[in-house]
Amino acid sequence: MAFDGVVIANIVRDMQSLLTGGRISRISQPEKDELLLTVNNQKETYRLQISAGASLPIIRFVTENKKNPITAPNFCMLLRKHISNGRIISVEQPDMDRIVVITIEHRNELGDLCRKKLITELMGKHSNIIFTDDSGLIIDSIKHISLQVSSVREVLPGRPYSAPLSKGKIPLSGLTAAWITEELAARPLPVYKAVYQSLNGISPLLAQEICYRAGIDGDLPTAGLDEGQLTALYGELKRLLSDLETGRFEPNIVFEGGSPLEFSSVALTMYEGKEVRHLETISRALTIFYEEKEVVTRMRQKSADLRHIIQTAIQRTARKLDLQRKQLKDTDKRDRYRIWGEMLHTYGYNLTPGQKELVCINYYDNKEIKVPLDPTLSPMDNAGKYFDRYNKLKRTFEALTVQVDVTEKELMHLESIRASLDIAGDEEDLSMIRDELVQYGYMKKRQGKGRKKPSKSRPLHYLSSDGFHMYVGKNNFQNDELTFRFANAGDMWFHAKQMAGSHVIVRLEQADDLPDRTYEEAARLAAYYSSGRNAPKVEVDYTRRGNLKKPPQSNPGYVIYHTNYSMAIEPDISGIKEL
Repeated sequence: MAFDGVVIANIVRDMQSLLTGGRISRISQPEKDELLLTVNNQKETYRLQISAGASLPIIRFVTENKKNPITAPNFCMLLRKHISNGRIISVEQPDMDRIVVITIEHRNELGDLCRKKLITELMGKHSNIIFTDDSGLIIDSIKHISLQVSSVREVLPGRPYSAPLSKGKIPLSGLTAAWITEELAARPLPVYKAVYQSLNGISPLLAQEICYRAGIDGDLPTAGLDEGQLTALYGELKRLLSDLETGRFEPNIVFEGGSPLEFSSVALTMYEGKEVRHLETISRALTIFYEEKEVVTRMRQKSADLRHIIQTAIQRTARKLDLQRKQLKDTDKRDRYRIWGEMLHTYGYNLTPGQKELVCINYYDNKEIKVPLDPTLSPMDNAGKYFDRYNKLKRTFEALTVQVDVTEKELMHLESIRASLDIAGDEEDLSMIRDELVQYGYMKKRQGKGRKKPSKSRPLHYLSSDGFHMYVGKNNFQNDELTFRFANAGDMWFHAKQMAGSHVIVRLEQADDLPDRTYEEAARLAAYYSSGRNAPKVEVDYTRRGNLKKPPQSNPGYVIYHTNYSMAIEPDISGIKEL
């Protein structure tokens, strides 16, 4: 996440377009460090959220009002007194820094025309909203900073306003080829760090993107750059500056595993293979990013108990399987005991009392074999002892073979439940997963009367490029419902090969077969909604629904089939339309 100078430049450009000339009709302060300005301009109403919160400093357009305190805070009352119904003259971003200056024109008590400035500094825990007069004197601020708090700069009423120190950074507009060669290349830092620590408005994320576009490993030291690489780096920075000056922004969000990973106002080309969603405005991108981030975080919090239960069960089952496999391997020597017993039955008559070893020809492979003996026992007693060991190991092998198969299926079942948790989108999905855990004894049923039963969760629904409807089960119960109740025998079924994942059904409707492109898109869905979604490629099986069988008393989501095709596909669902 990078709320850097470039993102702010994008927001400022939107503010210049939408707010310049508009009048402030309402000012509210829903939080102690947040303002909400309502501006009317050209018969449209815009709401601008300005937050100086330490955890999420932000400025963006929003569509909804927030609940306000009954008594407005002093800072809010001051702003209402001075700039209520004021006209926004300009919106500026000095030197590409994380500062937004809104100049407002209004009339004072005497009717004289005055100008004030609302300055927002978006700098992490040092963020602030400062109100000044036209001469630069601070009237008030949403946070008061005295010399006891900061020895660098006071932010108090009556003090002159001064911008935060740039720490030796230069604006992007002051960039020259000579500076790149003489200054940047001389910094003893990795390239990407040298870029963002030297230029205003550049975040670590954007610095890595610039290095990637220039064909440079951002983690390399600047001293290792040759002339060609420095030229390429300078070219990409100048290209970025040109985009900013002409307003060529590309608001977008990068997703990983269904969760928002990064946002930016420039295309993040370094995230190859990940889902990228392009938005019409940066404010919309910020809203979606933080809303979906909150949804994912909230879902992870709600599913934390289920994840703990499943993870514990997986670890316990995996340990049990390892022990069973080790014990099963120990039974590999059972046939050796049988052969020794048979050799003693065949050649034991030649043995003399007290002999410790029988050397003879194994008639199974015509090779010499040595059979160890207990000299205190007769040849037939030695043979009986070996046959007893053989029979015991044989029984153990037969029992363990069944147990290993059961444990492997149990582990696969648990893995499938964990995969379901990764794609759960709401409380209904979690409820179905919880019911499955209760049904199979992994957790106890919740006690309590009157608990509302959630409505039935529905599978994910996609439309292929060729117009075919594709459905993705989100959990094991849904997989069974989708495959054996919803799908027709002639529909196509897709599933990641030998790994936990969702069933994908493609309805053929009146068609006899699917176009190649739809085959690939359905396989991509099956690969993405599986435990192999982070792999470069996933092998996916596909067949007609009519070729599937569900064994009696098998776990939900478990099927068997003997007629199928396979393809290796990238787990990438970007470009597939979700309905």
